[in-house]
Amino acid sequence: MLDKEGIAKRIAKEVKDGYYVNLGIGIPTLVANYIPENIDVVLQSENGLLGMGPFPFEGEEDPDTINAGKQTITKLPGSAVFDSAMSFGMIRAKKVNLTILGAMEVSENGDIANWKIPGKMVKGMGGAMDLVASAENIIVAMQHVNKAGESKLLPNCTLPLTGIKCVKKIVTELAVLDILPDGGFKLVERAPGVSVDDIKKATAGKLVVKGDVPEMAI
Repeated sequence: MLDKEGIAKRIAKEVKDGYYVNLGIGIPTLVANYIPENIDVVLQSENGLLGMGPFPFEGEEDPDTINAGKQTITKLPGSAVFDSAMSFGMIRAKKVNLTILGAMEVSENGDIANWKIPGKMVKGMGGAMDLVASAENIIVAMQHVNKAGESKLLPNCTLPLTGIKCVKKIVTELAVLDILPDGGFKLVERAPGVSVDDIKKATAGKLVVKGDVPEMAI
């Protein structure tokens, strides 16, 4: 199985030259550390930064330079800082080519729940609602099962929804999966050492397996 860094490494392979990419809170922020050096990508942080770089080394942090998750980050040469209104204007105008988000649940139809667990305190929905409503290419980075071993890839989400039929691809510690247009999780790749049966057992929603499923190359 992959750890969080492994999930981020695999998702980084989905980033293409010339993309503007928004990284959500959690595992997605790690993707910034694994962007291939031979491609030109601009990372956007919804709190108002274009040109976000990797996390700083210890002792080089700038407390005034943070991402949407309040983590200290670096700025690349040529980066731009602006207010939230400008940032969400970019998002709502579909200027972002790829959005990478974390999730608590994803349904086989591509619905996503990632902002609230009823009964638990939450500071707010953040920018996820705008991102899922505006983005045309959404990849989810998440754990396949919860701490109790229960699947988080479901026929229908049980938590309050963030967006409907918006997720295109999911990368977990077990697999890479595409959301099919007519519903269902299509198994695209297996994590190293993980079998198709392991993935079937961990997936509550409709899982579509066609032919030999290759192992991920990280």
